[in-house]
Amino acid sequence: MTVTLTFVASYSQDNMKSKIVNPPIADKVPKKLENLGDVRIDNYYWMRLTDEQRNDKTPDEHTQKVKDYLNAENDYFDSKMAHNKQFREGLFQEMKARIKEDDESVPYKKKGYFYITRYELGGQYPIHSRKKETLEAPEEILFNVNELAKGHEYYSLGGVSVSPNNKIASFAVDTVSRRQYTLQFKNLETGEIYPDKIDNTTGGSTWANDNKTVFYTKKDPVTLRSDKIFKHVLGTDTSKDVEVYNEKDDTYGTFVYKTKSQKYIVIGSYSTLTSEYQVLDADTPNGQFRMIQKRTHGLEYSISHFKGYFYILTNKDKATNFKLMKTPEDKTSSENWTDVIPHREDTLLEDISIFKDYLVLEERTNGLNKIRIKRWDATADYHLPFDEETYSVGVHGNPEFDTEILRYSYNSFTTPASVIDFNMSDKSKEIKKEQEVLGGEFDKNNYTSERIWITARDGKKVAVSIVRRKDTKLNENTPLLLYAYGSYGYTIPDGFSTTRLSLLDRGFVYGLAHIRGSQYLGRQWYEDGKLLHKMNTFTDFIDCSKALIEKKYTSAQHLYAMGGSAGGLLMGAIINMSPEIFNGVVAAVPFVDVMTTMLDDSIPLTTGEYDEWGNPNEKEFYDYMLTYSPYDNVKKQKYPNMLVTTGLHDSQVQYYEPAKWVAKLREYKTDNNVLLLHTNMEAGHGGASGRFNALKETAIDYSFLLDLERIMR
Repeated sequence: MTVTLTFVASYSQDNMKSKIVNPPIADKVPKKLENLGDVRIDNYYWMRLTDEQRNDKTPDEHTQKVKDYLNAENDYFDSKMAHNKQFREGLFQEMKARIKEDDESVPYKKKGYFYITRYELGGQYPIHSRKKETLEAPEEILFNVNELAKGHEYYSLGGVSVSPNNKIASFAVDTVSRRQYTLQFKNLETGEIYPDKIDNTTGGSTWANDNKTVFYTKKDPVTLRSDKIFKHVLGTDTSKDVEVYNEKDDTYGTFVYKTKSQKYIVIGSYSTLTSEYQVLDADTPNGQFRMIQKRTHGLEYSISHFKGYFYILTNKDKATNFKLMKTPEDKTSSENWTDVIPHREDTLLEDISIFKDYLVLEERTNGLNKIRIKRWDATADYHLPFDEETYSVGVHGNPEFDTEILRYSYNSFTTPASVIDFNMSDKSKEIKKEQEVLGGEFDKNNYTSERIWITARDGKKVAVSIVRRKDTKLNENTPLLLYAYGSYGYTIPDGFSTTRLSLLDRGFVYGLAHIRGSQYLGRQWYEDGKLLHKMNTFTDFIDCSKALIEKKYTSAQHLYAMGGSAGGLLMGAIINMSPEIFNGVVAAVPFVDVMTTMLDDSIPLTTGEYDEWGNPNEKEFYDYMLTYSPYDNVKKQKYPNMLVTTGLHDSQVQYYEPAKWVAKLREYKTDNNVLLLHTNMEAGHGGASGRFNALKETAIDYSFLLDLERIMR
């Protein structure tokens, strides 16, 4: 593989003179990929490095050449973006200035302590602390992540869990950004970090009630599948930890947690379509787990414990939108389950929270999420009222069981986030915190939001949530950024963003397309956007885009699209199908080499994703996936201006997918539009660690879009 860089003098779009380089041209090394009698030729397969090669400090020749290629792309990015470097820095400072740097979370109480997460001026990372019994008590600092992160390019602290007696905290650290955490333990009375260290975990851990036994989840070191549950006793040799569960089916993952009642340790197993749970009395950590209900393909359920019953959120009996059932804790198989909240065709039951006197339901009807409160004694049953047309609301950390206070969060496209304590008995509420937007220029009354419905090509109605400044005129010259995800049933909330203000205040309209593949209109909305219906996800987005143009919200010369991960797959599909309707596209950590990835069961996530995309070892799915896989469908045509971002250590979407995709696009595209690849050589799927470093990545995305609009102020 050779990389040729030729430096030439040129001019950027805004006529600012800058010295730029030609884009790196990658070698074509044909690799024959054969499956089910079909042959594909991948000229850029050589860009793959193993995890070990990525981390090798003394790389071999091939490893070095791959990294040289990625660095050459970064150099090209730097050169093409050099003219707006000062503007990009200004954007970063602008976004940073809106953030209250010395911020802190609303304290929550658990087992006699108030727990707080706060930030200090200039601090990239949080400080985790607590106060005993009252908020006036002295602060105990559990973890100052700013200190812990020193010397690391990337640092993530996760899985902080305090023992039942409040004396020891388990915590986990990832310094690579591959989501492989090292589990450790800290004595909260003495500050001692115990020598017990457990590598390659998911980060989380669950305490038994004896204050010394911890259950945790290990990952397969190659596929990173969460496949084994172990039990560790503090002070013992971690190499002798007992394996209590092995999830041998490679289409499943596993996890462990404790019920809110604190009575049971729970092991869960899950695939996209099926789930299974086992429980163990938390007072007897050396006992045997017992099954709730064995896995049955297509049966999904989750469990909560309350007063001698397990409450089960499930799709049993073809309850597409899920329902709530219960069963005695000593008779848990599905034939014993009885309805508590029956299935409803028009309402998706998303989650429940159990309190001593109340059952709280999180529901979604006609795209809008709602909170429903029921007394166990049936003397009350009501919804919390919300007035805005687009908003996001959710139950927000309620560890206490014996309380009448429900804590929830609320925000919308125009309303900053609030944390609210609601008294479920007298219906009074107290706003505990409102997100501050600093800088002195934000006034929510300057912005307006709406929800419009687009008719897709098959007649389905698709919602698009939109926000803009009131003084932004809607016409064919208005820049509009349309965002979407559209996979795994995940519904992106219509939420507030301080960073987005940098676009809105410069005349952009922001739209969020609630396309099929999410659960915005219930579970069937998800089913209609997966497997052999996946094409609906892409055509919905295209149809929404065309409708916005037809309604003169914008035009093809000023329409932009953005998506990340599976949303990056969406970006790859739409530019192959309808490149002419977008002026620019931002694809973050994009899943674009669908065929090769889904045929390689050594890659993280692959086997567990068959129920989402299909198993390409079966011809029906292979043929269908081949019709939309972005990498396989690149062709000789004009493509929009594009920015593609990735992280070298990404465990979710391997960096070489976007790298290969960009190389192939460079080979095939017939236009002179900008095509940039930026690889964070120190980060993974979630991007940079540290709250300010993450803003710098957002500033890159926004400066790219604003540059295309020639907005450099």
